Amino acid sequence: MTHSVLLAEDDRPIRTALERALTLEGYRVHAVADGIQALAAAHRERPDVILLDVMMPGIDGLQVCQVLRAEQDRTPILMLTARVDTADRIAGLDAGADDYVVKPFEIEEVFARLRALLRRSAQPSPARAVDGAGPDEGYDARAAESGVVEAADLRIDGPSRRAWRGERELELTRTEFELLELLVRNAGIVLDHSTIYDRIWGYDFGPGSKNLAVYVGYLRRKVDVPGSRPLIHTVRGVGYVLRED
Repeated sequence: MTHSVLLAEDDRPIRTALERALTLEGYRVHAVADGIQALAAAHRERPDVILLDVMMPGIDGLQVCQVLRAEQDRTPILMLTARVDTADRIAGLDAGADDYVVKPFEIEEVFARLRALLRRSAQPSPARAVDGAGPDEGYDARAAESGVVEAADLRIDGPSRRAWRGERELELTRTEFELLELLVRNAGIVLDHSTIYDRIWGYDFGPGSKNLAVYVGYLRRKVDVPGSRPLIHTVRGVGYVLRED
């Protein structure tokens, strides 16, 4: 199956190189140079995935992402950014992006992340209990059949892609929801970095990547708000676990 990509990048050499590389990789590419054209193309073309530069004239990539998400457009979005600070990456996630690549990048990394986003969009929810985990280890099989899973005061409704902590509904991006669902379904089990990468992204970006740490940090800001008992814990050198201490 040939997937369509909407590429929005104002730097002509980068846009041309990406368009050529994506076409050679087998994608159908529609390339534009600014945010206004990107929004128009997203409405007209209905692409399978969007590759969106952050810094563009007029309407920037963050604003494009915000508009599409406000319209309930859930097309996977991969952001391209030259900004390396965590705060800048978080801004992209807050706007509703699914993933990001920092410039300068290797084209193979872009391909890998696009493949991962397309796999995830084809499956309603990739999060599931890890191999060997049973109901006594935080996984409620009966609840999983209904699509609703609970751990501590968290409740996850997979089919509707909604989550609550207590009575407070959480506003989560696609990636945040899938990460939280994976942790809740495996409550009490320490998930290592490679397992999380495989289940959420379908690709292990290696020990040098800060991608997972950024997503976990941002998820904590929404789940473990001041005054509440922290639920998402780091196990140094291993990974992450959801539990009540």
